Amino acid sequence: MASPKKLQGLVAATITPMTENGEINFAVIGQYVDYLVKEQGVKNVFVNGTTGEGLSLSVSERRQVAEEWVTQGRNKLDQVVIHVGALSLKESQELAQHAAEIGADGIAVIAPFFLKPWNKDALISFLREVAAAAPALPFYYYHIPSLTGVKTYNYLGKKTNQMLEAFAQKDFSSALNHQFCIQRFINFVIKL
Repeated sequence: MASPKKLQGLVAATITPMTENGEINFAVIGQYVDYLVKEQGVKNVFVNGTTGEGLSLSVSERRQVAEEWVTQGRNKLDQVVIHVGALSLKESQELAQHAAEIGADGIAVIAPFFLKPWNKDALISFLREVAAAAPALPFYYYHIPSLTGVKTYNYLGKKTNQMLEAFAQKDFSSALNHQFCIQRFINFVIKL
């Protein structure tokens, strides 16, 4: 078994495109991949998370969305990480196993939020059981603080990459200027 690729760079929290009738618009996902890679310089995606309204989709829809992102991202994206969190441990495990079967590069899961874990050991136990359903995939705990509502990388990929490049080149003045620009945008979004 090859070792997993290291997740590096920006990760876009993708939306799930819908038609006017509320059906998933699978035809748009290939264009979305090209937009992220070619226009934003973002080569990693996080599918079926909060921004993609994954928990609002049926398990069948989540599977289909994951499959489309993996298929359309092949040879274009570096990593496709699939959010597999659900209210049910069984559903989370099924989604994790499915992600492994379709060739996803990693899985992430939120803590159960209806019947919440009563302590950290219960949370760790839940996470361990989900991760065990796809043992070959990197596993990420998707921690969402209750007040976080910032979703920027789909729009600020270029600017964030410029900040990271300036920092890597030790051009801290430019990196700081890019960071301030990003922060102004985030502040604007939060005010809305």
